[in-house]
Amino acid sequence: MTNFPFGLIALIVVSILIYFGVAHRVLDRMRLTDKGALAVIAAIIIGSFFDIPITARITVNLGALVVIGLAIYVFARAGTAWEKVRALIAAAVTGMVLFLAARFLGAEPENIFIDPIYIYPLVAGVVGYLAGRSRRGAFFAAIIGVLSVDLAQFIWLIRSGLQGTVAVGGGGAFDSLVVAGILAVLLAETIGEVLERISGGPQTEGRPEELLANLREPEPVRKPLPSKEEEGGAQNEEE
Repeated sequence: MTNFPFGLIALIVVSILIYFGVAHRVLDRMRLTDKGALAVIAAIIIGSFFDIPITARITVNLGALVVIGLAIYVFARAGTAWEKVRALIAAAVTGMVLFLAARFLGAEPENIFIDPIYIYPLVAGVVGYLAGRSRRGAFFAAIIGVLSVDLAQFIWLIRSGLQGTVAVGGGGAFDSLVVAGILAVLLAETIGEVLERISGGPQTEGRPEELLANLREPEPVRKPLPSKEEEGGAQNEEE
């Protein structure tokens, strides 16, 4: 994939939104704080400039490694066991769809009608959301789905005996990882919000109590009524 800083631009835009408090609700659903998210984004941007050699035939981009670590953290913080199972299934489905897309589009980027740097994150984001549904599940599925493309390429090189190296999360693959994750969460947030409004509010049945506590509207503050002793004391003072 060609090197294009689209992923870095997307991260900077997300950082600005977080700084001004626009993404607060999304971060709550992802179990992240504003400061924590900004720190992770800074680590991703800085790490994107460094590639770590693992073997003679494979290197891993440090920024992509942070993105993968974030995906694993989000997965571990999933609300229920079913959400985790669904996220794993969604990741497998996303990886399979990307593999089929790569076979259909061809191996040579110059012969493809659209640059893979755009098609892979678009496919991963959409499929990740459709299969994962929750913001955490969609993010995990999109990231792991894109990662599986590089891993599949490495396995194919080893099995075929061909010479070549694989840069996991390097170059355009880094942009695909970042954009796929952002797009998946954006779809989950936008479509989820619309569906909640249409249905008259967020679904509460069968959802964790911790999540429901965050969804409930705060109760209005009421001034406590004075006791009879306090009322009597007040009357004596007036007399």
